[in-house]
Parts: sequence; structure tokens; C-alpha cells
Amino acid sequence: MSTLTRLIAQAKENRVTVAVAAAEDMEVIKAVREANKNEVAHFQLYGDEKKLLSLIERVDSNLLNNKAINIISAPSPEEAAYKAVKAVHNKTADVLMKGNIPTKTILKAALDKQFGLRTSRVLSHVALFEVPIYERPIIITDAAMNIAPTVSEKSQIIKNAVSVAHAIGLDYPKVAVLASVEVVNENMPATLHAKELIEIFQQETNCFVEGPFALDNAISPYAAEHKGIGGKVAGRADILLAPNIESGNILYKSLIYFAKARVGAIIAGAKAPIVLTSRADSAESKLHSLALAICISQHESREET
Repeated sequence: MSTLTRLIAQAKENRVTVAVAAAEDMEVIKAVREANKNEVAHFQLYGDEKKLLSLIERVDSNLLNNKAINIISAPSPEEAAYKAVKAVHNKTADVLMKGNIPTKTILKAALDKQFGLRTSRVLSHVALFEVPIYERPIIITDAAMNIAPTVSEKSQIIKNAVSVAHAIGLDYPKVAVLASVEVVNENMPATLHAKELIEIFQQETNCFVEGPFALDNAISPYAAEHKGIGGKVAGRADILLAPNIESGNILYKSLIYFAKARVGAIIAGAKAPIVLTSRADSAESKLHSLALAICISQHESREET
């Protein structure tokens, strides 16, 4: 069973409630339909009630009277975002999901000082990939949130990704700090960051952080051995830390469009997982992202008890 498929099955164990901001989107409703089929969550759908009812009718009329789905009227995207965030803040929902709404609108609500989901941590994008020609799942961060993170920010991005890895069953994830070369070069900031990050995480007992690595040396044992690169991470990385948002985003989209990879992605670092998929993402990707967020929520609940 693939990891993403396993997460869907795992999400059934303790169904949580997902608050969807501006849910009036065909792919979102399809994802809700698939999640409902798999019994992975209850849903609070915030948005234009008339449009929502029309979309649900088109996708699956059986959802209209489903007790696991609740429609809450919100005339504008801004109101939908604030109501959905408040539901998670007040713990009447466990996971926040972005619907047909600009990212900046939902993040503005999520970061509201009064009732938002902010913590002391940096928010970062964490994507779990299954690539058809690669033998195991791999996590990529950060492809969507932090433009040019500092060393301090990268250390928090790593911690967020490690938390996700723990939630999916990787007890000691191996983190590769990516650059274009595998040696420290004073003229290449990504390699200098890698050197500092290794020092920061030297005493960590729940992950291994090494670098810098070019991509091939991080994921291919053959490439790492050929270049004489040793260590616990070389050729066997579970998490790839991108140097900046451009490289992370290009890698992310290359895997989807060229390699036909399956992906689930969330925003980590908030009080609850945020499903912040692109409006262009498929219903399948949204379902995988939901399953990932739900399993993280379940894991965090267990950690608190």
C-alpha cells in the first residue's frame, strides 16, 4: 500500500472536522465527495450557499442530506476565511482548508492576532510526494511560503517538515539541505546555510540533517557513492530542504507535470494543519492533502494527551 493511500485509511481511525473557506469550487466538492466516500472527515463548508448547493447537486446530490457535511453561509471570500479560521481557533474544527480563495486572503485570517492560528513558529509548505519511478515517498519543503528564508527560518522549516515526517511514521527522518554542489563555497549562500544548519541540528535526536547536497547526491545512493559522499543522509534523504522558493517550486511542479507524481501538501507551523492547495490542483491532490492534514492533526492530538 502506498503512503498516501495508507494515510487515507489512517484518517478513518478518528474522523476530524475540516473547515473549508470558500468551498464553492468543483474540485473542492469532488475532494469532499471522495473524502466522504472514504469516511475520513466531517466538513464545514463556508461560502455562497446557493452556489454551494448547486455545485453539490452537480457533483453528487446524495451529499445534500449527508450529516457529515454542514454548509455555513458566508457571502464573501473574506467572511468565509474568517469564519473557517474561527471554527478551527475555537476547536469546533480541526483542520483548515483553502477553497476558491486567494492564498493571501486565507492567510490574513489565519494570522489574525485575535482569533487566528499563529504560533511562534514560521509557517512553511510541506509536500509529501510519491514519484512513480522512485522507490519511496519523499518530502519537499518549502515550495510555496518562504521566499528567501534565513538560516534561522530554515531551521524552523526543517522542524516543521520533521514533525510531518513523524506524523506519517518516520521516526528519524533524514534531511538533505540542497544546493547545486556538495561542498561549501563562500560565494554560494545555500552551501553556507547548509554548514550552519548542520551545526544547529548536531545535537538533535529525532532527525539527521546533512548537507550541502546536489539533488542527485541526496536521493541516489549510486550518485553519492560515485562521488565518495558518506553519512546517514547521502543518497537516502527523506526530506529535501530547498534553498529558496524558486527552486522548491520548480522541483515541486516538475515532479507533478513531468514525473506524474502524486502529492499531498499542507502548511505546517500553525496551531492546526492548513490545506493550502492551488486552485488548479486536482481533486485527487486535494484528497491526499486532506488525508495528510488529518493524520497530522490526529498525531498532534495524541502528542498532547
